[in-house]
Amino acid sequence: MPKMKTHSGTKKRIKKTGSGKLRREQTNRRHLLEHKPTKRTRRLAADVDVSKADTKNVKRLLGER
Repeated sequence: MPKMKTHSGTKKRIKKTGSGKLRREQTNRRHLLEHKPTKRTRRLAADVDVSKADTKNVKRLLGER
């Protein structure tokens, strides 16, 4: 059976921390920032953990078990 390829889009968007958690950037920080409150854009700048419900699927996309 051939090896599973990692999903290119996922590997660009999600990083693995030293402790093994998965981190991602938040949405709504790319464009149209002028009408969004500064408070909101600052909050969105922080990375967040991938949700527990999605972790299994994301790990599979990254080629992990």
